Amino acid sequence: MDLDSGGFVCAARYGGIPWSVDQYMALAAAYPFRRFASLDYCVEPEIARDREEILDRISRTIRANRDCRARAMDLGIIDRFMPVIQGRTPEDYERCVDALAWSLVPGTIIGVGSMCRRDIHGPEGLMAVIEHLDTILPAGIRLHAFGVKGAALPFLTAFSARVASIDSQAYGIAARRDAYRRGVPKSDIMVADHLERWLRAQQARLTEKGRTTFAPRRPILQATPTNPWDAAIAQARREIRSLIETGDLEHDALTQAWIEPWAADLMTQALSHRSHSAGALR
Repeated sequence: MDLDSGGFVCAARYGGIPWSVDQYMALAAAYPFRRFASLDYCVEPEIARDREEILDRISRTIRANRDCRARAMDLGIIDRFMPVIQGRTPEDYERCVDALAWSLVPGTIIGVGSMCRRDIHGPEGLMAVIEHLDTILPAGIRLHAFGVKGAALPFLTAFSARVASIDSQAYGIAARRDAYRRGVPKSDIMVADHLERWLRAQQARLTEKGRTTFAPRRPILQATPTNPWDAAIAQARREIRSLIETGDLEHDALTQAWIEPWAADLMTQALSHRSHSAGALR
């Protein structure tokens, strides 16, 4: 049995992670899970609605991984710890990989988040991400893809050496809908029946001929701010993210209200520097 932190449900239902790193890691240590995932911040479109929020949540994911890993070391359960990477584009996931490189020793399984609502094809599709990670990761590092649709399995067979496992709640959703349609409680027996049917369907898919997909790359176009205020806002965001990643701010710190005052302070410093520089030239 594996332990998932439930990042999407937490974000959608509670607006954040409702427990601390210590509380989550106490749960991880309380049962002999095969492996347990780091806390992370998903970036599905329903949760992260623009590029800035995606970047914010990637930085928070990096910090949460580091905090969970440190606690796992203290508790003596580091051998079962599964880092989790997040992103919208293949390059986003690479950014997470680079930041967590110290944790990626041979034999490590990395959780790949924000997969469950993703198309198979396209420049930000599931296969574009898996293909990119397969290119950049060293041998011996394998992947667990959260929430992958069964329809993707024939495309993943070519990456069987890289993809260690997937998970899905499709059977649970099907059981809930079945119970609602029939007007009966969703019993364990009903869930087990749907799980068996789901498992048989996935096993059948694994016998299909492997498929390939072409994933064209689309560069991320980062707009350069055209006025000093927008530039200061962008710099403030970068500095806050850096402080989160280094641990100077907590991964769950509320920082949105800080951005404009931070940017205003940066502009004041820039104007003061220019004033001193102009005075020195006189």
